[in-house]
Amino acid sequence: MKFGEILRELLEDNDITQKKLANDLNIAPTTIGNYVRGIREPDFETLVLLASYFKVSTDYLLDYHREEIENHKEDEMLHIYRCLSEKKKDFLIDEGKLLLKYDNL
Repeated sequence: MKFGEILRELLEDNDITQKKLANDLNIAPTTIGNYVRGIREPDFETLVLLASYFKVSTDYLLDYHREEIENHKEDEMLHIYRCLSEKKKDFLIDEGKLLLKYDNL
């Protein structure tokens, strides 16, 4: 998946407009539009800013996978975890431990 497609997906998943993202990050709306359309790509500083904003890794934004990971599932799980409240994070971890326990039966 290309950077623009990933950015579009993040905007849609988080119900954020390109204009809001541009305002929040103090970036020209046309620049965000160009990223989404694949006309331009961000510099390193902006890439880190976008990763921080969406609580994802730069690897996720660049669609880079280590050899042992074939898709975004691990990064997606990390994104979900980072978006949760502390109470929900604890719940997710407890549920994950249960899944592991029953997976070994």
